[in-house]
This record gives sequence, structure tokens and C-alpha cells, in this order.
Amino acid sequence: MDKQQLIDKAIQLAVENVRSGSGGPFGAIVVRRGQIVASGANQVTSTLDPTAHAEIVAIRAACRAIGSFELSDCEIYCSCEPCPMCLAAIYWARAARVYFGAKAEAAVQAGFADGFFKEQICLSYEKQQLPIEQLGHKDVLAPFQAWNAKTDKTLY
Repeated sequence: MDKQQLIDKAIQLAVENVRSGSGGPFGAIVVRRGQIVASGANQVTSTLDPTAHAEIVAIRAACRAIGSFELSDCEIYCSCEPCPMCLAAIYWARAARVYFGAKAEAAVQAGFADGFFKEQICLSYEKQQLPIEQLGHKDVLAPFQAWNAKTDKTLY
């Protein structure tokens, strides 16, 4: 399949997801060495999981399918530009490349809060709508000290 066929498949997943009532209008496909290894459609409302965006669903399935937490030799095709959460997940998965169909503005026009979230994340904590506050604690660095002392850790 070429890039246009793969983005078409992601878009078809999104449309089918809406028609089936399973979730929002988003679809994603993970491709490795020219083969589809996983796909996902938005499942936020059907699973009551606000993180179950199409890209996240596809990334989780792809990682299980290939037996790795990294997708460094994979491309991700999304029906729409990834939201900030999904983009961060794509970076954490170390995907090689991302292709998308619709711009984020289309999601905003359809009533999704992508623009608001992107705007908020770019602000300092003091300026964000959600109150965010660091709490001091004498053991705040203990988890990192334990990690640094661990000799058999798997880096990611």
C-alpha cells in the first residue's frame, strides 16, 4: 500500500467508527516495513477512557504485536492531526514518521477541544486554567535515586 492508500484506510476507520457508534471520528494505522501491524479507532466514549484516542489505541496494539515498547521502525497514519496527548505518545513510542489527513482545526470545528489543550499546554503552570502546583516533600527525589541505583533497568 502507498501513503495515500494508508491515509485513506485511516480515514475509513474513522468514518466506520462514527457510523458504528463506537466513538469519535478518528482512526490510526501503524505500519512497519510496509505492512500494517495495528490499527485503532477512537474509543473514548465506548470504553469510558479519555486516553483511548485512535493513535493511543493503535500504538498499544502495535507494541503488543511487535513485542516492543518502541516503534522506531514504524510509521503512523492518522485520519487527523494528532492532539497534544497523542503526539506525546507518538514521541514516547519513538515512531519514525507520522502522516495525517485533516488539520487539527477540523477537529476544533467539529467540537473537539484540541485547540484549547494545545494552547494550555504551551502556557506556564501559573497561566493555565487547570490549577497545577508542585508540593515539596523530603523524599521527592527518592524514585529517581532508586532508578539511578537500579543496575538491571531497561532504558526508555
